[in-house]
Amino acid sequence: MSLIELNGISKVYRTKEIETTALENVNLSVEQGEFLSIMGPSGCGKSTLLNIIGLLDKPTEGTVRLIDTDCNRLGDNAMSHFRNTNLGFVFQSFHLIPSLDVASNVELPLAYRGGMSAAERRERVDEVLERLGISHRKKHFPTQLSGGQCQRVAIARAIVGRPSIVLADEPTGNLDSKMGAEVMSLLHSLNADDGITIVMVTHNEAQAQQTDRIVRFFDGRVIS
Repeated sequence: MSLIELNGISKVYRTKEIETTALENVNLSVEQGEFLSIMGPSGCGKSTLLNIIGLLDKPTEGTVRLIDTDCNRLGDNAMSHFRNTNLGFVFQSFHLIPSLDVASNVELPLAYRGGMSAAERRERVDEVLERLGISHRKKHFPTQLSGGQCQRVAIARAIVGRPSIVLADEPTGNLDSKMGAEVMSLLHSLNADDGITIVMVTHNEAQAQQTDRIVRFFDGRVIS
């Protein structure tokens, strides 16, 4: 079953003076349970593609279908709910909120989603922090953590809502090789043990080779 279906995706950014094509007629299918890497030089459209899959940006042309849902037809509120319910995000720069402790950062997606009591949210947060080996830091703030610990917290936040798809944009880009290997091990565990479909943008060829498939981009197009 294809969890992600992109058909004829193009993205053009326009100003009064210039028109920039970030993506051109991209077709991509990702199967349920697949771990996919997206590679290519800087500025080739990888992150733009990830943002479109994550419903953080809209294509100029083409259709986005996720989990058998035509996302082009979703209004803003329905799209936000769909994103919060089905997608998790991991970024290179973590995007943790400095004024919140670890537990509160991880709880945020559940709080936005609604439908769970505070006690249920805390139980879910404790469960995921324990699994990722970061429970002893749950009252610490991001500035008190190492880069690897921050990324573990970011992954915990991404999966606390039990998403079907995790989108990771250079998840090891700010980490040394040891911490990067640990983060990759976590992602592989989530993919293998939980069946989470993962789409990862990376510049790291060795890490990409560990995934099920590599899609290579150049100048906004899939070249292989």
